[in-house]
Amino acid sequence: MAAPGAKLRDDDDRQPASFLLVERSARGLRWIERLQPERENLALAISQGSDIPDIVARILAARGALPETIHEFLSPTLKALMPDPSSFQDMDKAAERFAKAVREKEPIAVFGDYDVDGAASVALIRRFLRTHGHDAQFYIPDRMLEGYGPNIIAFEQLVGDGATLLITVDCGTVAHKPIARARDLGADAIVLDHHQADEQLPDALAIVNPNRLDDISGQGHLAAAGVTYMFLVAVARELRNTNWYGDENPPPDLMQWLDLVALATVCDVVPLKGLNRALVCRGLEVMHRRQNTGLRSLADTVGLTAAPTSYHLGYVLGPRLNAGGRIGRADLAARLLSSDDEPAALEIAATLDRLNAERRAMQDTLEEEAVAQADAYLLEHPETAIAFAHGEGWHKGVVGLVASRLVEQFGRPALAVAWEEGGKGSGSARSISGANIGVAVRNAVEAGHLERGGGHEMAAGFSLKRKNADAFFQFMANELSSQVSTARAEENLKIDGALMASGATREFMEVLDRAGPFGAGNPQPRFAFPAHRCRYAKVVGGKHVRCTLSASDGGRVSAIAFNAAETAVGEFLLKSDGMPLHVVGRLRRNEWGGQEKIELNIEDVADPRTARG
Repeated sequence: MAAPGAKLRDDDDRQPASFLLVERSARGLRWIERLQPERENLALAISQGSDIPDIVARILAARGALPETIHEFLSPTLKALMPDPSSFQDMDKAAERFAKAVREKEPIAVFGDYDVDGAASVALIRRFLRTHGHDAQFYIPDRMLEGYGPNIIAFEQLVGDGATLLITVDCGTVAHKPIARARDLGADAIVLDHHQADEQLPDALAIVNPNRLDDISGQGHLAAAGVTYMFLVAVARELRNTNWYGDENPPPDLMQWLDLVALATVCDVVPLKGLNRALVCRGLEVMHRRQNTGLRSLADTVGLTAAPTSYHLGYVLGPRLNAGGRIGRADLAARLLSSDDEPAALEIAATLDRLNAERRAMQDTLEEEAVAQADAYLLEHPETAIAFAHGEGWHKGVVGLVASRLVEQFGRPALAVAWEEGGKGSGSARSISGANIGVAVRNAVEAGHLERGGGHEMAAGFSLKRKNADAFFQFMANELSSQVSTARAEENLKIDGALMASGATREFMEVLDRAGPFGAGNPQPRFAFPAHRCRYAKVVGGKHVRCTLSASDGGRVSAIAFNAAETAVGEFLLKSDGMPLHVVGRLRRNEWGGQEKIELNIEDVADPRTARG
């Protein structure tokens, strides 16, 4: 069964379809099939053996699915994929200590990161405790004043307020001094984290982190909320084994909180593979039941009434929850996700929605300034490996978003720095595939260019003194030069299939849903629309280009190219004057005013006349 309007190659002679002959698109990319020739037979086997449409089978095979495990991929279950919590290093020790605190109603404090993953992890622990007649104070650091991770002053405050057990979530793996201070004050510390760990760990009672060097659980792809969920499974087991549960205090249904785990997993952009796929699939089902008062209030505030998808988590709910940590009160997201008070939740949701609008306006202004600054530098130094922008008074909460915009605009790793009074700067780094920005930042710390910094392959954060800025920038350019050269030489756009405009239907989207949820590690399918004419192209919102794509058979699909107004892609669309173009993008459902339509998010375009062959 083939999807309507869908094909990947010309049917007659198996020669490459015309759009696959594009060597240099508007973005300077070569277009290639995502599915490699050696996996063609696997796609066929998946389609024939599982009654899956050919195009979905090709999408699945291109992402590593195998015929013998396709059922597990399409219908991931916690029963099949959840490991024994004891496989995590230090898990049993952590669960025993936390269970003791639950039984004895010991004062507990939770310290979380200011992003969605941290907020969701805090909410998971608080909701678990409430079902046991207990609760915990919690602390989310102010991004502007305190920065990332535990600090001594915060830990002294929490212990001073009575806490004898501190739990850090989505942070703590490198918090040597704060954890040592907590121990000096007589409090135990448990770390629940997923960030990269050094060989030497803090002197905590337990550090549960699948990315610590001695952990053999094989679950390093989990978000912090996934680690926290596994921890609560272990705690519930420990309480059950010690006969603490009974008729008057039955064990909680842990499945009811999977909406929080799914939210954090998608928003933290961890790979949607293995256990993560099961957590997100099941979590979306739970979220659709709208049991979490805070999430329901936020969904109502933004008008989300349809069944949630990973898109809604990552691009509708997530940015609003993050807005509190970026430019408002850092604790708002954790409060909302923990709340069972509907009036209070609605008030917080409205505040987050307003803060997100302020964040967008601020981001637009800073992005415009940063793009102009980086563009001017790159015009004079076109061979430099990185883009760099900085500014006085820039908001620290949005420099990561600005760095991401620079990567998108210039196709190379980017650094963005907000300078404060006194010559101190807070910065964010974002990268391209093949250039490890986290290692480069850590090397810059060791070389003395940064006061502190760390991250992973695609993103990092750092702080520095202004006097070191030039040396740091040059160090990073040199450090990443060979990686960026190799990555850019091999840069291409992977395409999953070809569609006609008439094939972009709700029915087709339902077919695609079988391969989801999509996100990191399972990218949303990208389709080519060969030789379609661009009609009614215009700039909207000052920076996006909206148009209609029409095919030779009369089919049409609405399309938009975000942030493209002053790019080569935007120029192609605005000046096409109805001539045929090859267009590549991702399809999504666009809900507005109670109506749903399918829209193409344009990523690249090419002139068919310039294709080789």
